[in-house]
Amino acid sequence: MNCRRCGTPLRKPGDYCLTCNTANADAVVVEFEADRARLTMLDEDEVVGETTVTTRPESDEQLTEIQLRNFAGRVADEIRRKRPDTVYAAGAREPLRETRAQVHHEFYRVPDAEAGDGGGNGESADGRDGEGRDESPVVSWVLDRRGDRALEVVETPPREKIGGSHSTLIGDRKGRKAVSTVAQHPHVKKIVPGPIDAGGTGSRTGLRAKATRAGTNGNVRLLLRDGSSVQENRIVTTAMDRETGERVREDLNEALRDAELQD
Repeated sequence: MNCRRCGTPLRKPGDYCLTCNTANADAVVVEFEADRARLTMLDEDEVVGETTVTTRPESDEQLTEIQLRNFAGRVADEIRRKRPDTVYAAGAREPLRETRAQVHHEFYRVPDAEAGDGGGNGESADGRDGEGRDESPVVSWVLDRRGDRALEVVETPPREKIGGSHSTLIGDRKGRKAVSTVAQHPHVKKIVPGPIDAGGTGSRTGLRAKATRAGTNGNVRLLLRDGSSVQENRIVTTAMDRETGERVREDLNEALRDAELQD
């Protein structure tokens, strides 16, 4: 593949051109399996290339912590080569979580239930896969939604998004972790803690957190439950209606699952 602007040959499809400082992919879709990740590069609604990063456990069991970090590092390096505006990811949680921690691009997890199994059998290291959209439900999911009106990204630091007349959160450190996880989402404007209800049904699993169904204005609620205490916190988002609010809600629940705050 050559740079779309100056024609310089690129080492891999979708690479950022250092000759004329031009991005040749504005998004990367990553489909994770336990031992491989398939990256699909997009330029608007066009698939411009694929590459696959693989790793091999030292035993038949899961990757060690060092192997996982190195695997995610290789995926992160491929993403950085593209300098995309947005990264979309689906699949195995551990390498996805570690990769998200290593990159600083806008990063969204595609809900696995909607994305399907994501294919994941492609081995193309260069060149365009013209069948990519048909073969990968994950890429199709992303392409189908990229035409939607983009949501505003909130630049406010997460700590400054939390406010309101109630300042106490249930669950101590885990409660603060849940609220911090939600506050880090780029489409969350503000979190308003609510009063604590001590008359709920007892929970034996420690603090659990869940983002509830979006309202007509796109806002959602963060429900915290710890023992017999329940707290409903209002989340103000940049979504403009229930449909886009549901997309934010799904993303928040994925983040809470990754933080081990949901079953």
